[in-house]
Amino acid sequence: MKLAIGGDHGGFNLKTALIAYLKEQGHEVKDFGCYDKSSIDYPDYAFLVAEAVVRGEFERGIVICTTGIGVSIAANKVAGVRCALVSDEYSARLTREHNDTNLIAFGEHVTTAERAKGILDIWLNEPFSHGERHQRRIDKISNYEKTH
Repeated sequence: MKLAIGGDHGGFNLKTALIAYLKEQGHEVKDFGCYDKSSIDYPDYAFLVAEAVVRGEFERGIVICTTGIGVSIAANKVAGVRCALVSDEYSARLTREHNDTNLIAFGEHVTTAERAKGILDIWLNEPFSHGERHQRRIDKISNYEKTH
């Protein structure tokens, strides 16, 4: 799968670990930064990843900061993004199955690298259910984005 990843200094270590893991799994990964632990503003990197996914350059995106909260809020400001902050396997499955999320957010101080790897395995492999009720709800979100 072709993946975009990015985050701030607070997510740098987790991002680095996940990039290595994803490449080992055979995924194509583009790192949108940041590239060291110097303090930066998380929205800049969340926007880059989110916009690249919405443009169709990548199938999905991963954003990371200290808690995952800031990057998920920023990413969700980009029309067409459905980003979920996930810290457990159950949510990883349902956010794909029910919400067809195209971005996932992690918090480096919340989720260990090993747990994040397991969550990503589920999130990357779980299909959207395409059930009528789930699609109806996603359509409502998409239509709202277009009018507001």
